[in-house]
Amino acid sequence: MTKTVNHWIGGKTVEGTSGTYGPVTDPATGAVTTQVAFATVDEVDAAVGAAKAAYATWGTSSLAQRTAILFRFRALLDANRDAIAELITAEHGKVHSDALGEVARGLEIVELACGITTQLKGELSTQVSNRVDVSAIRQPLGVVAGITPFNFPAMVPMWMFPMAIACGNTFVLKPSEKDPSASMKVAELLAEAGLPDGVFNVVHGDKVAVDRLLEHPDVAAVSFVGSTPIARYIHTTASANGKRVQALGGAKNHMLVLPDADLDAAADAAVSAAYGSAGERCMAISAVVAVGSTGDELVAKIKERAEKIKIGPGNEPESEMGPLITAAHRDKVASYVKGATDQGAEVVLDGTGYTVPGFENGHWIGLSLLDKVPTDADAYQDEIFGPVLCVLRVDTYEEGVELINASPFGNGTAIFTRDGGAARRFQLEIEAGMVGVNVPIPVPVGYHSFGGWKDSLFGDHHIYGNDGTHFYTRGKVVTTRWPDPSEAPAGVDLGFPRNH
Repeated sequence: MTKTVNHWIGGKTVEGTSGTYGPVTDPATGAVTTQVAFATVDEVDAAVGAAKAAYATWGTSSLAQRTAILFRFRALLDANRDAIAELITAEHGKVHSDALGEVARGLEIVELACGITTQLKGELSTQVSNRVDVSAIRQPLGVVAGITPFNFPAMVPMWMFPMAIACGNTFVLKPSEKDPSASMKVAELLAEAGLPDGVFNVVHGDKVAVDRLLEHPDVAAVSFVGSTPIARYIHTTASANGKRVQALGGAKNHMLVLPDADLDAAADAAVSAAYGSAGERCMAISAVVAVGSTGDELVAKIKERAEKIKIGPGNEPESEMGPLITAAHRDKVASYVKGATDQGAEVVLDGTGYTVPGFENGHWIGLSLLDKVPTDADAYQDEIFGPVLCVLRVDTYEEGVELINASPFGNGTAIFTRDGGAARRFQLEIEAGMVGVNVPIPVPVGYHSFGGWKDSLFGDHHIYGNDGTHFYTRGKVVTTRWPDPSEAPAGVDLGFPRNH
């Protein structure tokens, strides 16, 4: 019998009533293993209602209470790393070590939230005028929502809800319907840690659930991570409904390789950053820009390494790369490789048609490497979100920067060089929100914020770090004047007697 994933509302599992379900497949076999209930408008309203009711007390709870719960949650999360990673592998397909890495990066933000007490300290100016003090404090927003993608079903929600609830908000999560089980495990661990009912809720579904969250009058803010078209829609729609929005979109991340770079290190980095997690991550390097004479040697080194990558089911220890999330996505990724030659690129490695013996119905695709890709080719223009690496050739550093800055995306980028002066110029001149110097995937640690520029981010706030605290709180300034005790009216005085 197929397992059913239901909603989590008010501290318990709530069976879906819509009668509409989405299939959840094992990407390694192609078999449907689970069905997930899709929420109706009424069910979304019930989750928001539970969050609103919980906010009445959680929003005024002590920092000590919040952090004590988060510390217990952190311990439970740590103890259940393998169990969560297994759920991710079963529904997403990524290899177990990669899934464990995802949980570890989510833990960073939980640990950041455990220290929320220092981040919520306000400001005080005394005696700004005679007997007048001014203080600035930050307070929670109320009910906030998170809409998260399939590629990191544990990590991306943990980029949101720990900071949100630490700041005193209550949370409604709408995870991807393609791999929903990790979010339910997280909900159970939060309850076990002692989080009051209704502070964290999970509703599954499709556009019906998303649109209701975007328009619901009791939702104060919406966080989103996904593709650029949907990020733009989320930002436009939620903003029109008076909500605070952070919507992180897609990417086309470039890696500029200068002639003085260590080409072995650059090739290692390009392979891991392009093909890790089967390329299904918004910080993947999908375009290598080779400067000057580096191109031929670099492409040869990348090809040599890519051909050795072991592809197989994510739960097999020897597998280095797993399948793609769905067969439809696999076919779309393959179309970029199949059409590359006609658009002027040279296909160095063609991973289309790849299969794993014994798992022929899985969503498999091999590693593809395209060289001398024109900037107007579809494989360069679009976010492919699969194991396809494009190599572009330029003559100079300046041409490389111009090419990268011409992209509508500005999520992450990297430079590989031994020249500190060139690296410094690159940091200042490149138009992207996250920059790596000899680091291919420059995802910031938890106490620095994650976010891109241009079409990779809609809204003013990056996610987690200091921006996360600011996004999930609003400022209030209090101006105070108190009379001096010496001017108090005469009466009973229990103070120490004055002799002079």
